[in-house]
Parts: sequence; C-alpha cells; structure tokens
Amino acid sequence: MTEAPFEIIGENRPSPWVLTCDHASNRVPPEINGGDLGLPQSDMERHIAYDVGAAGVTRHLADLLDATAVLSNFSRLVIDPNRGEDDPTLLMKLYDGSVIPANRHADEAERERRLNAYHRPYHAALEKVFTARQHSAILSVHSFTNRLAGRPERPWHIGVLHSPGDGRLALPLIARLMQEPDLCVGDNEPYSGHLKGDAMDRHGLQHGRAHVLIELRNDLIRTPEQQRAWAERLAPILQDTLEAAGLARPEAAAKRPVEIGA
Repeated sequence: MTEAPFEIIGENRPSPWVLTCDHASNRVPPEINGGDLGLPQSDMERHIAYDVGAAGVTRHLADLLDATAVLSNFSRLVIDPNRGEDDPTLLMKLYDGSVIPANRHADEAERERRLNAYHRPYHAALEKVFTARQHSAILSVHSFTNRLAGRPERPWHIGVLHSPGDGRLALPLIARLMQEPDLCVGDNEPYSGHLKGDAMDRHGLQHGRAHVLIELRNDLIRTPEQQRAWAERLAPILQDTLEAAGLARPEAAAKRPVEIGA
C-alpha cells in the first residue's frame, strides 16, 4: 500500500498551537525512480534532502504543547512542499553543489504528477486541520545548515522568519528569545522570512491566521537527545509568546492582523 505523503499527530489535541514540518523526511517514494534519486546516501542525509532534526523537534514540541502536528513524508527533492506551485525551485535539479540525477530531465508532466501525488495532498491535509481548528496559531519548524558550499559559517542558533504582513507571533518570539543570553537569534536570518506562495503565505497570511516559522541550526539538533532538549527549552518560550501576543485565548488567534510596515 502506498504511504500517505503526510502524517498527522494528535489531531484532536486542545492546544491553540498547530505545528507543521514541511521538510520532515528524506524519503523518496518507490514510484519515483524506484525510490532513488540517484544521489549518494551522504547527500540524502544532508539539508538538501530534508531539514535535519526538524521532525524530532516537532514531535517533541507537539507532545509538550499538547498540540496537533502535520509532517511531510517525502523529500524536498521529490518536490518541495514549502514552495508555491509556480516557484522555479519547486523541483530542484541542482542544490548546494549537488546535481539530482532523477530530476535532471523531469518535464512538465512529471512535475504535475508529483504535485498531484505529494505536494497537493500535503497542503490539503494542512488546510483540513486549519479549517477544523479555526482558532489556531501556526508554528512551522525548519532547520538550516551551518554552512552552505563556499559560504561563511552561519552564527545563528535559531532564526525567526516572518513577513511584514503579520508579526503577531514572530515579533514577541524574537523579543523573548533575545532574553536568552546564550542564544544568537536571527531576525529573518539566515534568509528572508517570506516567499510568496510558500506554506506560511498560503496557510497563514492569506487566511489571516497567526503564524511563525522557526529555523534551528541543524548541527544543534542532529541527535534525539538534542532534539528533545531544544523542544523542552522552546515549549515554555512558545507559551510565553502566545501570552505576550494575546493569542492564548483561542478566538484571538483567528483575528486578522493589522498590517505591519504597510
């Protein structure tokens, strides 16, 4: 039986938080080139294939926050669920110095096949969860590599990514994290926090849902012990953020934000 392209954890949990993990897995489904993109295993274990450690952090946070979580079940190299359907990086053929052999000759028909099999069902599952829980605050969990090929090291331990359109969760989260003396916190670092058509734009901004995306440096969350430790550290900070944002009451998270920086 074909595996679902997503996993939902704790669908009926009561927390206002709903967690998402767009790049949870490096799995290549068997119907894609026999389950092999033609890359060495060392590349499939890198950030180019998935967000290293993000799924473990997401699972622990979901338990600690008593929250629902939705995780992808396919590699971002199969098709990237955190990209809009018209994004040129939706189906990558070259990523951080590695050519992806099984994607080199992927045409429009193959792109459409992968959209129908993986990308669209994942987003349909997200929308179903959000629609059923109108009063929710979205936390998207990602990780980033400490160094891209040929680039300097990235110093941030955690980045908080956001758009100017809705800072209800991002701004108080940044302020709260800045109180931690041992953390190097990135405000829209290591890259800009908003890409039109990405998952947070699609499910957060376009619907007026409170949302925030965090990026953890992946060398800090490689082991199960590190993933649990970061989740245990972040859970009370996230609860503080929900309170500071005035979103701890479920109905507050559903209100459309005032435009920030408009």
